[in-house]
Amino acid sequence: MADQRDEDMRDVINMSMERSLEQKRVRDDEIDPPVDRRRLQRELMAAAAEKRMLFSKPPTRIAAVTSSPVKRGGSADSLDKKTETGVRAVNVRSVNGNVVEELSAEESERLFMMVFGSDVSRDVLNQWTNQGIRFSSDQETSMGLVQHEGGPCGVLAAIQAFVLKNLLFTPDDLSKGAPLVPRDMSSSRWPIGRCTAFSNFASLTNAAKARALVRSMGDILFSCGSNKRAVVVTLSAFCHDMGPGERLTDEMIAEALESLSIESASDLKKILRVEVHTSPANAFQSLEAKLPVFRSRMGAMLFLISALLSRGLDIVQADRDDPSLPLVTAPFGHASQEIVNLLISGEAVPNVFDGRMDLGGGMSLKGISTSVDIGFLTLLEYLNFCKVGQNLKCPKYPIWVIGSESHYTVMFALDKSVQDENQLEQRESQIRKSFDTQDQSGGGGFISVESFHIVLRETNIQLPPEKLDNFTNIGLIVWSEFWQLILNLDESLGGLKDSSGMMGKKMFDIYHFNGIAKSDLRGDSSTQKPRLTKLRVSVPPRWTSEEFIAGGSGWGEVSKAEPPQHAPLADCIRTRWPRAVCNWAGDPPSIV
Repeated sequence: MADQRDEDMRDVINMSMERSLEQKRVRDDEIDPPVDRRRLQRELMAAAAEKRMLFSKPPTRIAAVTSSPVKRGGSADSLDKKTETGVRAVNVRSVNGNVVEELSAEESERLFMMVFGSDVSRDVLNQWTNQGIRFSSDQETSMGLVQHEGGPCGVLAAIQAFVLKNLLFTPDDLSKGAPLVPRDMSSSRWPIGRCTAFSNFASLTNAAKARALVRSMGDILFSCGSNKRAVVVTLSAFCHDMGPGERLTDEMIAEALESLSIESASDLKKILRVEVHTSPANAFQSLEAKLPVFRSRMGAMLFLISALLSRGLDIVQADRDDPSLPLVTAPFGHASQEIVNLLISGEAVPNVFDGRMDLGGGMSLKGISTSVDIGFLTLLEYLNFCKVGQNLKCPKYPIWVIGSESHYTVMFALDKSVQDENQLEQRESQIRKSFDTQDQSGGGGFISVESFHIVLRETNIQLPPEKLDNFTNIGLIVWSEFWQLILNLDESLGGLKDSSGMMGKKMFDIYHFNGIAKSDLRGDSSTQKPRLTKLRVSVPPRWTSEEFIAGGSGWGEVSKAEPPQHAPLADCIRTRWPRAVCNWAGDPPSIV
């Protein structure tokens, strides 16, 4: 029986390396016309709520599959049971002391549909199966992950943000020989160490970057697994016991993947293998051993599936507002906001505001439920399409994933004090958080008169009766008008009237990294590499609307030396620091 099992496993591995030339995609004339997803999303909101209730039912709990060794030839070899990943594992076996599972046909189909949907194009599948997780070979951007294919940028940007967190704020943990074990993951805030000087990026060793990558991937997966487990997905071709000193190499993997493709759920079943780790040390050890696999062209997709299974497919669907839509959006194959939120917050929610938004009738929309290590800013907020909440705007570390209409990049600061709030910013954050809690407009920036009175009570603002009457007579309270009122209200009444005209002034440096390999406009156009841009950000003192129109002294002091430069990234920065002025040397930073 053992010999037969070994022979069967060899057959499975061989099958996984053969590309099925007979497998053809359905002709275009056999596919129903594409559904207008925007219209469908609006019309089926009520149905989506019912689906969420069905998906939110907790999965049947059984004994977790851990990374404890399984005796060869034991009953685990033929085990068929549902694990805490939410998938039904078959043909469970032990490889190098780790339990390795194969997905069932049913769960492979569910996973494929959840990620890609039923009408995914070959181009989108190619994008997601031809993007590895590897560092740039360019010295200036050597700390960054390079992107060659469109689509998986949301996955790469999230990993990149965590890599920077580990390189900048916990560099001592990456020293060679130190045990690669996470800090107390139940802690609400990890200690923030001293920053690494920016000029040191070029001197980072490959070993330090690799350990930062492993640490980052492990942190993300355990966050998705509620700090209880991490699921590591790899390829069946490499699930065999390694001899002493034997290691996978990039060359071995590239050769093995030469004819491998993913075009259907059955391909996922053939080539994917799953390890479930409840021990952080074992998870990091597994990730470190599999780095060549994640560097391969399958890396981005393998990590996305690892995160989804760490969260659990049932829970992922319960996180979402409309689980009928694929996580990879059509027609260009971009990572959805749910994917980005899963990787930076541990929950696959689709919105960027704080908490939940009650729509009435038992329906609600889900946002970010708690504070996070890595933040998120988006050009879409500047364009008034959404409102990013304080949880994502003010993360624990000064690192943000930046979203545009079609791409994700990363912005970071070397000095954590850029997050420190002065007196005015603290007061504004307090008032804004109370206002946003009452704002049920989906980020429109207005509340009812009844909600306005709640905000005044929570923030200890005392408006004179005549001002209160004048301000509430139209029935709606707009944030911009309310804020101008606060700026002209005496401190004794809870306002922020500033007689000095210097309240809120600050200056700092910030960096932007775009992993897309592009031609250098200043140098050899044939050389393609990621872009790293340093920006000087100046936040002028607060002004009143009259002072702004008149060209107040606060604005003049900041902009006198250098006129402000404009790029879409500057608009994103102003959603975090209103009225910020940005300057940089060379080409403007690109967020596309």
